[in-house]
Amino acid sequence: MLKNVLEALEKSSHQNETKIIFGESDKEITYGDFVAHAKTIGTSLLQKISEKRVPIMIWMDKTIDCLETMMGVLYSGNFYTIVDTKSPKERLQNMVEILECHTMITNTKNLSKLEKLELEGIQILLYEDLVNNIIEETILQKVREEQIDTDPAYVLFTSGSTGVPKGTVVNHRSIIAYTSWVEETFHIDNNTIFGSQTPFYFSMSILDVYTTILTGATLYIIPKMYFSFPIKLIEFVKEKRINTIYWVPSALCIVANLGALDEIDLPDLKKILFAGEVMPVKQLNMWQDALPTCMYANLYGPTETTDICSYYIVNRKFQNNETLPIGTHCNNCNLILIKEDATEAKQGEEGEILVRGTFLADGYYGNEKKTKEAFVQNPLNTKYPELVYKTGDIGKYNDNGELLYISRKDYQIKHMGYRIELGEIEKNIYGIDGIVLCAAIYEEQTDQIIVFYQGTIEENNLAKQASNKLLPYMRPNKYIKLEKMPYNANGKIDRKQLKQNVTIY
Repeated sequence: MLKNVLEALEKSSHQNETKIIFGESDKEITYGDFVAHAKTIGTSLLQKISEKRVPIMIWMDKTIDCLETMMGVLYSGNFYTIVDTKSPKERLQNMVEILECHTMITNTKNLSKLEKLELEGIQILLYEDLVNNIIEETILQKVREEQIDTDPAYVLFTSGSTGVPKGTVVNHRSIIAYTSWVEETFHIDNNTIFGSQTPFYFSMSILDVYTTILTGATLYIIPKMYFSFPIKLIEFVKEKRINTIYWVPSALCIVANLGALDEIDLPDLKKILFAGEVMPVKQLNMWQDALPTCMYANLYGPTETTDICSYYIVNRKFQNNETLPIGTHCNNCNLILIKEDATEAKQGEEGEILVRGTFLADGYYGNEKKTKEAFVQNPLNTKYPELVYKTGDIGKYNDNGELLYISRKDYQIKHMGYRIELGEIEKNIYGIDGIVLCAAIYEEQTDQIIVFYQGTIEENNLAKQASNKLLPYMRPNKYIKLEKMPYNANGKIDRKQLKQNVTIY
């Protein structure tokens, strides 16, 4: 039984030493060389840092060098936090203070930018120096002997509701359990070639990075700029013979809406997974029409469940205004729906989604209060300690026994005396011809529902068609057409920015 993700990496390297593990547009590295570089970095860190199980922050772009550094930190017996190199100083300072971090790794390219932030009490180490060393197997082995499967592997920061980020702690056991499920469910093996879209500081990257490591697969980092040029993106997927992708729906929508799927054939692409936000059925149908033999799967889960806790492999055709199920719980992970009266929701009843099982994170780093609010005793179990995670998401089971995501708790609004799900409004708007993307926002001060959208239809026509689909109290007060929808760092529609800039639009 594996107790550390490095054991999986070494096993895959032993079986695939000369095979490509990670690639970029113009660079590739084999399993053997990757492990050697990671061990070298681990050795260097052990020579420079005497403490164990401490956080080390990585300020690097999404590159092979960054992946080597991640594994190098693990070889040193510590855990890492990936930092977006575009992070503002205030957010970065918050993360440093929460972690009580004293060491940060960057590379020559980003050194001057990091130094300009003038972070106090931080030792900055260069990737180029760390990787230029001799491996000391003896000290690496000693570290490994002292490790257990519940040691943390990384801390991934999410945006806190108060504006202060929360650091989610995930251990080796959770990663191994989760990626083992991915391997089994989606038949990932050493013939799999992933095309990676999400940043390494986003929980979705855990699936393709660590499942690659576990199974001996190959992963190509797709240049971020290609997602603004869908033809180039599809050409890259074809050139690298990528057969499995796991992207946010916004990225899939861009490709579908701009007709890139009609331009280039993708004979190798077989598996299309998506998560992070609701996948509009209209754009899913475009993908299915263009690539009818592919497997499509809708995945759901928060950062606090390593990445995913529920999934649905699409097995039937949906109308444009329907909602895709999030399906059923993953193996070794279980979901509970709890109503406001703390009882379990029955079929057809709405309830908050609670998650239990090995996928669960250990809590929030240095934040006992928030941890106790989110990771609570299972309300259905009064006999022994059993923590579950409160997702803050509302769901219900349909007649087929499939779980449906309804909305965030904080997407539920009270308007004109009615409780309304903003997701329900979006679902109906997506069913209207001429809509590319949309987002429903509630403006509390004016008690207005505002729909921002991207598409060819004009506001007046959209309002008229929406009135035929929505009950009077659900009809938006205003429709605002945008040339381009704003996206956050994870590639999802930036609802926070839309809400903050209502008056500008």
